[in-house]
Amino acid sequence: MSLPGIEQVAFSKIKGITPETAGAILAAVGSEAEFFRMSERELAELAGAGSHIFAASYREGLLCEAEKELDFVARNGIRCLYFRNQDYPARFQNVPDAPLLIYAKGDTDFNARCAVGIVGTRHATVYGQKLTRDLVAGLGELVGKDVVVVSGLAYGVDVAAHLAALECGMPTVAVMAHGLDMIYPAQHRSVAADIVRRRGAVTTEYGCRTRVHRSNFLARNRIIAALSDCTVVVESAFKGGALVTAKVAQNYGRDVFAFPGRVGDVYSEGCNTLIRKNVAALVTSASDVVDMMRWERSAKPVEKSLFIEYTKEEQAVVDCLQGRDLVQINELSALLKMPVHKLLSVLFELEFKGAVSVMPGNCYRLV
Repeated sequence: MSLPGIEQVAFSKIKGITPETAGAILAAVGSEAEFFRMSERELAELAGAGSHIFAASYREGLLCEAEKELDFVARNGIRCLYFRNQDYPARFQNVPDAPLLIYAKGDTDFNARCAVGIVGTRHATVYGQKLTRDLVAGLGELVGKDVVVVSGLAYGVDVAAHLAALECGMPTVAVMAHGLDMIYPAQHRSVAADIVRRRGAVTTEYGCRTRVHRSNFLARNRIIAALSDCTVVVESAFKGGALVTAKVAQNYGRDVFAFPGRVGDVYSEGCNTLIRKNVAALVTSASDVVDMMRWERSAKPVEKSLFIEYTKEEQAVVDCLQGRDLVQINELSALLKMPVHKLLSVLFELEFKGAVSVMPGNCYRLV
């Protein structure tokens, strides 16, 4: 794995720099190394004006940061995708505020044929979780297992999208709002590890030691939109980060889709608004997304497994539901002699596997 030079990493750390500005500077000075070699006076003369980024102390600070960064990425097997290199995401080419460099842990091909951003509320309902699972599974069946699912590893819809991709054997990319020396939320560390192990990647524009800050999440949303051919909003309240991602994707000229919800449902209000304002096209299934994107469908449908593997607790729940129409959760808890809090966790996993469905009144039945 080849890493960029220290000058390239340092150059990418210039605050607020865009690919257009970076290209103009490099066209004038010749290379990143020259930018750091030249004196402040020489740079000002070339530019026709002074700038704080030409100050020797500022540039020395960038080189010092870059040296630490390169040590960290080398020790941790992290890829650096620089805007002048071949492995830089091609989808960034027409994004005016794309980062000059992103860091990635994992082997995902950022230039895969199809990439879909899936976003939504952190407070996903059962309806939203099921839509997310069905969407990802449907894309895998209709288009192929190489479709890359992009999201932000947050609670709710984000992590549901990542987990669905892992379940279907599809690569997924988690875009972080901090450096790769940590994972936020910490509860999703194991999910991040699975993503890296299974053809996915955890990626960020932020260097190590960058901590969680609210503004970083808003900036992170543009990376999700930029890495994706289209963005699907599954569930969202009237305000939220998912709506920001949708607007950014629209500004980038990318397709935006949203699932409709019932009038009056808090976490469908955002999606319904996007559809009503023609920001997003209404979709009800993976098939709708595939048709609107005009993605080529797989010549041979991917066969579903005939047998679902259950844990001991899951098998006990399935056996108990067998032959019954609807069973209320408290009744199920009594029948199984299993605490409700533990039963809820088992039922969630069974929902994810498509074995049970939840009905009004916290009633469950086999699918």
